[in-house]
Amino acid sequence: VQLQASGGGLVQPGGSLRLSCAASGINVSLRPMAWYRQAPGMQRELVARINSGGNENYADSVKGRFTISKDNVNKMMYLQMSSLKFEDTAVYYCNAGERREIGLRGTYWGQGTLVTVSS
Repeated sequence: VQLQASGGGLVQPGGSLRLSCAASGINVSLRPMAWYRQAPGMQRELVARINSGGNENYADSVKGRFTISKDNVNKMMYLQMSSLKFEDTAVYYCNAGERREIGLRGTYWGQGTLVTVSS
């Protein structure tokens, strides 16, 4: 199983970025998929999650600014980020969760991609 995150970079406040996560070895249509982030000196936190039914959940801090989506056919997940703020600066990780009720065990993490919001 491999999750490969990409798309991070340096962006000015108010700008936009789209993160991508390429998955291999898992069926993204069956698992909950999520983006987490970790800022320097802080704990990793959930940013957004999308379940197998396509239902989305967001951290309050990003609601209305970020959109999570996935492409089940191509095994991709995305995070469209807009109106970026200084406090969005972090390493962003993609995550594939488990669904024990259907025998899908194990949680997987990508390597992270750095987003820096700076003027």
